[in-house]
Amino acid sequence: MVPIKFNPVSSNKLYIQIYNQILSEIQSGSFKIGDKLPAERELCEQFGVSRAPIRQALSALELNGFIYSRQGEGVYVKNDQPTAHSTFVLEAISPEDIVEARMTLEPLIAKYAAKRATAEDLENLRSTIKKMEEETNQGIYVPETDEQLHNGIAKASHNDLYVNFMAAISNAMKQQKMWKFILDRTVTRADYREVNFNEHKELIEAIEQHDEAEAERLMTDHMQNLYDRYWK
Repeated sequence: MVPIKFNPVSSNKLYIQIYNQILSEIQSGSFKIGDKLPAERELCEQFGVSRAPIRQALSALELNGFIYSRQGEGVYVKNDQPTAHSTFVLEAISPEDIVEARMTLEPLIAKYAAKRATAEDLENLRSTIKKMEEETNQGIYVPETDEQLHNGIAKASHNDLYVNFMAAISNAMKQQKMWKFILDRTVTRADYREVNFNEHKELIEAIEQHDEAEAERLMTDHMQNLYDRYWK
């Protein structure tokens, strides 16, 4: 097979540009069904980007049925024709936008939760973190419990816009099928589940103590860790 040369990309929504270039090569026959795509590192070099958009593009191609991965071996072409749902992933809000919004907003939400949380708010948060602890001890990760905790923090901020922001973010994560890929590579993994729980536990303790600065710092670290675990 003749080596394929991809063009460097720039501007926002890099993963969509990368997705389109790779898909074009698949549909033109440059990559045939069964062919192995270039390694992730090589794709980074050719496109001139970090691993983040490469992983997102490959995740979207896999979700849309064009490629499949073999653990430890690489990524292979599965299909060269679009499916009925092959545009859904691209039409949804991108994982980059979701993470950027969370990294920007949630530390502030945690700060105000620490400042304003009532006894009832704290009791609800304790109940949810206890549930997360039980699930972690059972060796499972339940996204709904994580979502409940973050939405509970927003409620404890007593700012209706923050509550609405978190509801919008939760909805975006549910609509973006690639978000499951992110979870599968982070908090659902055995080596991350306990770390994820401990980060949440420390955060709730800071809110209980009404330590605004610490709650903001811990949420900032938690969001940064989510980013690092998937994109680095």
